[in-house]
Amino acid sequence: MIQRFIELGEGYSDLYELLEIMESNKDRITQLLCLKVKKEDKIYASLVAVMQPASEGKFQPLYICREGVPFPSKRYELFETKAAQLNKEMITFDVKSSKEFAETELFYHYLIGILRLNYLIPPLS
Repeated sequence: MIQRFIELGEGYSDLYELLEIMESNKDRITQLLCLKVKKEDKIYASLVAVMQPASEGKFQPLYICREGVPFPSKRYELFETKAAQLNKEMITFDVKSSKEFAETELFYHYLIGILRLNYLIPPLS
């Protein structure tokens, strides 16, 4: 199975696209995540919608707005409200900042490992 982060942006206007993806794919959502990072003495969130794998091709998308949403904030509350409307529990935990990695792709591999170890996404098959 291929699990890949699809970055929509850093959580400004693209957050509304994430909310729309969540609404139009509410039956496919398996997890909603808030990954908190500390940057410049402030806490920011990466907001993630994990979808069920496609039946054909075994591709599992993880839509993300990376590290641009202040925690807490009105934009964070929009995500939290949408999670409640969809009757989905949001899982929140702290992770390293993507700035600590030489490439964004390495950051995403790090996150995939954390999500697999915590059984939030299926293991590699």
